[in-house]
Amino acid sequence: MERSLLQRINAFLKESEMPPSVFGRHAVRDPRFVSDLRGGRIPGGQITRRAEHFMNKWQADHHAGRVAPSGDRRVRVARKTEAGALQ
Repeated sequence: MERSLLQRINAFLKESEMPPSVFGRHAVRDPRFVSDLRGGRIPGGQITRRAEHFMNKWQADHHAGRVAPSGDRRVRVARKTEAGALQ
């Protein structure tokens, strides 16, 4: 049985460590997208394709080493601080 869009997005969010609002903003220009899906929203075909395209492109870029940090700015600052402390 094929997994639902929400299941695929949840797996992607776990893999990418991306906050749901960032995913929604980048994938479909709607920061509440994942929250709405969890609340029962049924997306149309175009929105579904945009979300799947975003996930596929991110994963391809990630495996090729081309993914820039995204998500909560506080996390990026903490990671930079930790990286600077390690050097």
